[in-house]
Parts: sequence; structure tokens; C-alpha cells
Amino acid sequence: MTTHPFRFGAVAGYAPSAEAWAGLARRAERMGYATLLVPDTLGTFSPFAAAATAAAVTTTLRVGTYVVSAPYRTPEAVAWETSTLHTLTGGRFELGVGAGRPRAEQDAAVLGVEFGTPAQRIERLARTVDAVRDVPILIAASGARLLELAARKADIVALGVPPQFTEEQLAAKLDDLYELAGDRYDHLEISMNLASVGDEPPAWLTGQMGADPREVAARGGTGVLTGTVDEMVETLRRRRDRLGVSYVSVNAQFLEEFAPVVERLTGT
Repeated sequence: MTTHPFRFGAVAGYAPSAEAWAGLARRAERMGYATLLVPDTLGTFSPFAAAATAAAVTTTLRVGTYVVSAPYRTPEAVAWETSTLHTLTGGRFELGVGAGRPRAEQDAAVLGVEFGTPAQRIERLARTVDAVRDVPILIAASGARLLELAARKADIVALGVPPQFTEEQLAAKLDDLYELAGDRYDHLEISMNLASVGDEPPAWLTGQMGADPREVAARGGTGVLTGTVDEMVETLRRRRDRLGVSYVSVNAQFLEEFAPVVERLTGT
């Protein structure tokens, strides 16, 4: 059983104005979220700039990337950005890195950088982690090679699995991570993201997920959390007891819906 207390992150990548972005950060802080996490896509804000802005209008909220795509930047560039944010946020920055999400290759082409083979991307990710100092590092991992890297070098491991994954499938991934991490395993903070919260998901989410979120939840998909506040609290407690998942992030679309759960579980 993990000894890590619960903490929660809100994932957001865009707002229509500076005022709206600042307001989102302040709401997340006020509701008790530990972190505001910014994706790294050409359809969202630049993650380092957006994280800096969010930190500037808050006092306790941590900010992070979720996750920087290693092929887009040299390891030295990521280390430079990270060091700057570590200082200017008063130590409130967390670096999340990965080898590139699905469709990241198209973004790399627009940016004029070589995406590389899976092996090349993982090698660059490893060099990026080695170049960074002083901040907690989250590595998004699912496949065997990324899990091995996360087991050796991460502080936080975000399980990069689809919302349809069941607890049994998550348990199999974590068994692999346990074998790879050895004595380091108990020090790792295990994270997962919720794609949807509540019993009335927005219509657009069905198209994005390729299935009705309620059906995904009914089939045991762990990326969708439904039920009453009491039921959601109990589900997350069970998952922490069984799987060790203590750091839960959620799409900021559900900031308000998830806030009662955050209030009940944070720090416990």
C-alpha cells in the first residue's frame, strides 16, 4: 500500500484571454487542486509560458507540463526552461516529460524538428531527464521501454493508458513497474488522468473518446469516474489501496464537478 497522500491536478491548455487563464489558475488553487498542468501541443498554449503565467497569479498552486514532448526541444533547452521556472515560481514547478503522444509527429513536422524513431525518442527523453536538476520529474509511460526508464529516473510516473483500461489492466502495468523499479518503487508517486467526471459528460467528449463515457465507466474503464461524491471518494481510495494511485489529474472542464472529491481526499 502506498504511503503517498492524495493530491490532485487540473489539466488545461487554453483560455480565450489572459484574464480567463489567470481566473482558471486562481479557481484551481481556491478549490484545493495541487497543480495546474499544461499539455504540449500546437493546439494549446506554449506550456512553459502558460505555467509561468499561472504561477504568477497564484501563491500555493504548483504548475507543471503534462507532458513536454521530448522530440520538440533539445535536452539543454528543456533544462534551461525548467531552471528558470524553478527559480521564478519559488520552487513550484514540476516537469512532466514524455516521448511524444499520438499525433505528435505532425506537430514536430510543423515545428521543423525531426520526430525520430521510438528508440531515438526514448533516448532523447532519457537525456532530457538527465539534464534537469532540482525539480520533481514526471515521466509519462505505458510501454515496456518507457516504464523501464521511469522506474530508473522518475519521481512521478503517469500511466499513459486509454480511459478504457480496467483496474486489472492497470494492475498489470504496475506489476511491471514494480519489477523494474525494485527498491525505488515505494518512492514513486503514481499518477493517472481522468478524462471525464460525473454522470452527465458533455456531448463532445463522446467523439473525442470514441465511446460514450458512461459506457466506458460501466465496462470498468478507470479513466471515467461516475457516481455520487461518496462513491467517487470510495473508488479513488480503493484504487490507491490496490494500485497505489495517489496523484489524480482531471480535465479542467470538470474542475467544479471534481472539487468536492478534492476537498475530501487531499492530504489524506
